[in-house]
Amino acid sequence: MRSPETLKDWLELLERRPGQPIRLGLERVAQVRDALDSQSRAVVITVGGTNGKGSTCAMLEAILIAAGYRVGCYTSPHLLGYNERVRIDGRAVGDEALVAAFNHVERARGDVPLTYFEQGTLAAWHAFCREPLDVIILEVGLGGRLDAVNVFEPDCAIVTSVAMDHMDYLGDSREKIGFEKAGIFRSARPAICSDPLPPESLIAHARQIGADLRLVGQDFGFSGDRTQWTWWSRGGPRRGGLAYPSLRGANQLLNAAAVLMALETLRERIPVSMQAVREGLMLVELPGRFQVLAGKPSVVLDVAHNPQAAGVLAENLSNMGYFPETWAVFGMLADKDVEGVVSLIRDKIDHWLLASLPGARGLSAPALAGRLAASGVSGDVRCFDRPSDAFDVARASAEEGDRIVAFGSFLTVADVLEAVHAARH
Repeated sequence: MRSPETLKDWLELLERRPGQPIRLGLERVAQVRDALDSQSRAVVITVGGTNGKGSTCAMLEAILIAAGYRVGCYTSPHLLGYNERVRIDGRAVGDEALVAAFNHVERARGDVPLTYFEQGTLAAWHAFCREPLDVIILEVGLGGRLDAVNVFEPDCAIVTSVAMDHMDYLGDSREKIGFEKAGIFRSARPAICSDPLPPESLIAHARQIGADLRLVGQDFGFSGDRTQWTWWSRGGPRRGGLAYPSLRGANQLLNAAAVLMALETLRERIPVSMQAVREGLMLVELPGRFQVLAGKPSVVLDVAHNPQAAGVLAENLSNMGYFPETWAVFGMLADKDVEGVVSLIRDKIDHWLLASLPGARGLSAPALAGRLAASGVSGDVRCFDRPSDAFDVARASAEEGDRIVAFGSFLTVADVLEAVHAARH
């Protein structure tokens, strides 16, 4: 069969293939990786965790670029375009290069079946290996131990947090999930964890394999006041007078502290000045993570799709100040803990504008309304065919001093972002 000639056609082909969307395991991916024979001398940093992966990757990327390094960064999922997943020096890789990478992986795989994510991961790696990069940052898709990203050997691994999500695949307890996350750690190499209460399984696995484990609150940490913060490491340097990351939210200091710990452990290979750290933290951007759009009423976009992320979102909303009314544009996938998310944020919401999400995993707005009713939510609850429809009504209904919060899924935020961009252009 002739290979697709455009990125759009490639993505459509991958979505149609059997075994989608998730098929955990490393044997098939490793087999194709070996056939690819794509090599890089870059330092590899792997980032896993339930929440905070994207922010951590973005901070690493921004700081390392500010330090003058050539950086490849692979993240998922995307918001508006697939190219967002594969960046070199902070810029999305173009369609032509991605099509070439997909074609190369296709030739290497032969009859080995790969999922959408697996083929995309291998294509990103091949694209990175075509460039003389200094650092490659890889974000885990799901779990860690059996995720496609884990076929590449990291020089340093970071686990940001461990919470209840993807339980059908990772287990029904934090201990089981923690073991899966810890699978990205390697013997005698830095293993950073920025979860303040890491599961014992994560600690035990790191010790069993002889990883160089660094835990927040014990081996490194932070303190701060209203204007600046300080990072410290046990028996190591202390960095004060740091500006807060441009990414909003109190949780971002946990992510930033892990980033500085990782860079400290790699300083002999990729030294980074404090000027680069300050510049990177000030300039880092990441759409959809407590992103506050300019204008009135205030619009907050957050991909929070599990209870831990919803709890952080609720805390961040509380820290925004007073708003007479808060309008929620809310859509979730059916396999997520809707009740857990709602329980943590319901007190912040006055109006619920529920949106159906597409695809086999998408939850319809009426079904979501039923889940809210079962959770005891009443009052103004309305249903819409898509998030952008709900957002249009929110903008038309909200007063200038009110607040609109779009959250619950990457799909929810992506549809709203597209509507915002369309309105501006």
